Amino acid sequence: MSRTVAIVGRPNVGKSRLFNRLAGRRISIVHDQPGVTRDIISAEVKDGGYLLLDTGGLGLQDATTPRQLIKASEEQVHFAIASAPVIVFVVDAREGLTSLDTRVAAILRKGKKSVILAVNKADSGQEKVSNVEEFFRLGFGEPIFLSAEHGNGEADLRIAILEKLALEPELEAQKTDRLTVCFVGRPNVGKSSLSNRLLKNDRLIVSDTPGTTRDSVEIDFEFKSKEGKRWPFRLIDTAGIRADTKLSSSVEYFSKVRSLDAIRSADVVYMVLDAMDGVTQQDKAIAGEIVEAARPIVVVVNKWDLVFAAIRRGDLKKYKSERDFRVKFEKALHERLFFTPGAPVMFVSALTGNDIERMLKAARALSARLETKIPTAKLNQAIIALADRMPAPSIGGQRFRVYYATQVGHRPFRIKIFCNREEKLTEQYRRYLEAGVVKEFGLDGCPIHFDLVGKKKQSAEMRLDGKRMSHPKPGEVRVDEPDEFDLIDD
Repeated sequence: MSRTVAIVGRPNVGKSRLFNRLAGRRISIVHDQPGVTRDIISAEVKDGGYLLLDTGGLGLQDATTPRQLIKASEEQVHFAIASAPVIVFVVDAREGLTSLDTRVAAILRKGKKSVILAVNKADSGQEKVSNVEEFFRLGFGEPIFLSAEHGNGEADLRIAILEKLALEPELEAQKTDRLTVCFVGRPNVGKSSLSNRLLKNDRLIVSDTPGTTRDSVEIDFEFKSKEGKRWPFRLIDTAGIRADTKLSSSVEYFSKVRSLDAIRSADVVYMVLDAMDGVTQQDKAIAGEIVEAARPIVVVVNKWDLVFAAIRRGDLKKYKSERDFRVKFEKALHERLFFTPGAPVMFVSALTGNDIERMLKAARALSARLETKIPTAKLNQAIIALADRMPAPSIGGQRFRVYYATQVGHRPFRIKIFCNREEKLTEQYRRYLEAGVVKEFGLDGCPIHFDLVGKKKQSAEMRLDGKRMSHPKPGEVRVDEPDEFDLIDD
């Protein structure tokens, strides 16, 4: 953690806006409402070679936020202060020095950290003249006046950070290829609890209050398997995704946007369900977002400890046993999430740690599966067999026909299909072909994307034997669609 920088300060002084500016992209949610940031948000600053942490505000007084969340958020700030050797302490130039700023400064002095005092919202420069003396009294040297909104003073702050980091002892860099995994799901299904189970600490705030997590949080960690092997991961914990009709504020809207961004940046997505709720309509909508982003899915059914307890109490009398519940749950799951062919299903408990290692192993297997190269001849043979087994429906007197198929990419798998008419491929038949390819080549959980090339889009009308097709003469009737594939081996 020698090259880690934490941004701290009281609520609403512009920490998240400054974090986004230094990170070079919008990561933390910026809002005038105090207390929006709760967990620690992190980002790698490429041009400085350091990890930047954004934290919640210390000393939040907000009647709408439960006390336990305020306490948990402040514990996260103290964690960041303990982890980072360099602190950017942000105060507000417009409001001047407050008693809460003074208390935060005392905490930082006690920690004996390298502190940079950043006086934010100094947009006009007048604040610098009127307030400079009181900020010197904090004892952190000459303050840097800046505007996170407009970028004034940003260069000075970047230089100061690099100077402070240069004084810290270097740790030998360890290069690892980390597998990025992402927990997504409805609010309160246990995403943060699962993350904490993996991290083996209370790094993320966990509460029964839905909507506790608002930003997407990225953390690197290593998991030690039972065989003693170390598996490097990057974990993204996200805010619960609500239906659009239930988004009650702009903060919730931006939380959803961040969660969808996290899905697109993950190597493997853990779709988290609540074992006691079953598969809801919102779960189905979230799965659709993952499929839309072409990300591989592991379905994680959390809170399985509650199922055991309910069966022991006799509350689930229509199920003979835990196994019977599991079989029927999985059957219903596949019926509702039919557009995620072959996705592995893990029944886990964040509370007890049940099957957590299998959950991670499934993600590693999925990632390895994404490197599969499908021989062209076998791919065409498979699609021929699928078409023979169930021909495409006739639309306007014409069926969708495939002439030739070949894999052109992976992560996700991209298969270019030369066909008669792109518009003749129905969504149902597309899913049938995708599921068939997944099953045939053992690509369970891997997304398949078809790039269709119809006759109209081909630059020249060529037959597969290499001969150019002549245009029909007026009044001439020609059937030039082959009844089957011409197979071309690799």
